Amino acid sequence: QVQLVESGGGLVQPGGSLTLSCAASRSIQGIYIMGWYRQPPGKQRELVATVGPGGSTDYLDSVKGRFTISRDDDKNTVSLEMNSLKPEDSALYYCHARSIFSGRQYWGQGTQVTVSS
Repeated sequence: QVQLVESGGGLVQPGGSLTLSCAASRSIQGIYIMGWYRQPPGKQRELVATVGPGGSTDYLDSVKGRFTISRDDDKNTVSLEMNSLKPEDSALYYCHARSIFSGRQYWGQGTQVTVSS
């Protein structure tokens, strides 16, 4: 089992930047696909970005070119750098881990991102 703890959310103006971080309670190297999901108010949760054990990445179309996901397996962390933020990026952002062996999934508690002037 792995616990995930997010940090870095907050209030930012449109066009601004924010970096989210997620710390895992155990080693993620070679085991977990790490990702970030978000859930805007009144909407379904959606996948924002993933990074595989080998470093391959995938992004939601609407964030391509603005968001960058990265992982540090030495520190057991995953980050989401968000630039050129828009009001529609406002949501509760969740860190996610999925084992490539068992398929078991884990979620963080979420961190709020609000983009508003």
